[in-house]
Amino acid sequence: MDKMSSVFEYAPAPESRAVVNLAPSYGLFVDGEFREAADGRVFKSLSPSSEEVLAEVAQAGAADVDAAVRAARTAFTGWSALPGTERAKYLFRIARIIQERSRELAVLESLDNGKPIRESRDVDLPLVAAHFFYYAGWADKLQHAGFGADPRPLGVAAQVIPWNFPLLMLAWKVAPALACGNTVVLKPAETTPLSALFFADICRQAGLPKGVVNILTGDGETGAALVGHDGVDKVAFTGSTEVGKAIVRTVAGTRKKVTLELGGKAANIVFDDAPVDQAVEGIVNGIFFNQGHVCCAGSRLLVQESVRDEVLDALKRRMSTLRVGDPLDKNTDIGAINSAEQLARITELTAAGEAEGAERWAPACELPSAGYWFAPTLFTGVTQAHRIAREEIFGPVLSVLTFRTPAEAVEKANNTPYGLSAGIWTEKGSRILWMADRLRAGVVWANTFNKFDPTSPFGGYKESGYGREGGRHGLEAYLDVV
Repeated sequence: MDKMSSVFEYAPAPESRAVVNLAPSYGLFVDGEFREAADGRVFKSLSPSSEEVLAEVAQAGAADVDAAVRAARTAFTGWSALPGTERAKYLFRIARIIQERSRELAVLESLDNGKPIRESRDVDLPLVAAHFFYYAGWADKLQHAGFGADPRPLGVAAQVIPWNFPLLMLAWKVAPALACGNTVVLKPAETTPLSALFFADICRQAGLPKGVVNILTGDGETGAALVGHDGVDKVAFTGSTEVGKAIVRTVAGTRKKVTLELGGKAANIVFDDAPVDQAVEGIVNGIFFNQGHVCCAGSRLLVQESVRDEVLDALKRRMSTLRVGDPLDKNTDIGAINSAEQLARITELTAAGEAEGAERWAPACELPSAGYWFAPTLFTGVTQAHRIAREEIFGPVLSVLTFRTPAEAVEKANNTPYGLSAGIWTEKGSRILWMADRLRAGVVWANTFNKFDPTSPFGGYKESGYGREGGRHGLEAYLDVV
């Protein structure tokens, strides 16, 4: 049998777009109703895999921000006064509707974001529902959460979320805020507004009182107006470190409570006793999941020198099997880059890696002619001084470094302004504990990577932000804790 005939080819297995009924245009969701922007401005939401226009969306201005914050403030009185058991009923209802509409929402997310349907269907949507279920359970138990005998909600929460996990980031923020009795004004990312607008419809379907959740679509100007509004009591932001610093400057000297989940440059550390095939799967999941559009992505591979060649050979073989293409094809492993702007950043940083002397490798990969695409890529010969080892690329690009001792691995892993996550691959439990105790990262995975659960807190140190989302810890950010 010749080599070509032994290759297993996958026939296309497309998910139907028919389950999603997209309107030509969408307004802002304020006080329980959709409305046009006060100044009539709009923008277009594109599908990154084809560059087709999916819908026209309203661009919120200062007047719209003010209207949404006022609606949330008015609704807060009644919502916060409800017994926790009553708020829980709404959250449970939202969770069940999300489950019932999960196929529709998964297809929508892949269309608008570019991520593979396999991920939006099997990872994002189950976690979205799980977060609402989990925080529904906390709504009537807040006095037992460890934040005082009578914790109170803060008021109006301004929440600004990114484009990499649009619906999941919404759930991370909205669910605990509502469980604690706060009302919400949420701004989704400019490039991925549609699932948040579908969530607005879910809120109406669940009978959520008007004004409890308000959704403002728009760009950075909208987000800045929302964060700076005097009627906001709490700011929650997930996104770039640069924008996070601007938010801190804006709210400095005010009463606003702030949590920030920002960038990362995580180290995925592979020791010489790690099971190589398992570690390779963890490396691939760590950096190529969601096209590398993950703040906690394992974008720096630290591999023990003695097994470097063995791990890299296995990793290259595995990367050669990854399928890049149509996000709605169930066989696709790596979908489209979210925007032309993000593709330009990835391209610029990888070019800098080559210019600085690192060796670039990517498997043979035919990319679609339309849309925004980047082949899975790794760099060897990387030093800690290289930009690709220091800066967050936020794409499917892996930088490989080596180490000899555990102490050297810790030193290299911590040599970053970020501190969001890390991974450890070894069969020795004592080494895992020793490393985890010394790694300056908010989340440390052992013999796995990118595993999330609503009961487990997530957040970073240093320039990766502060505060925690998820778990019991995630309630604190939405309570007035004395």
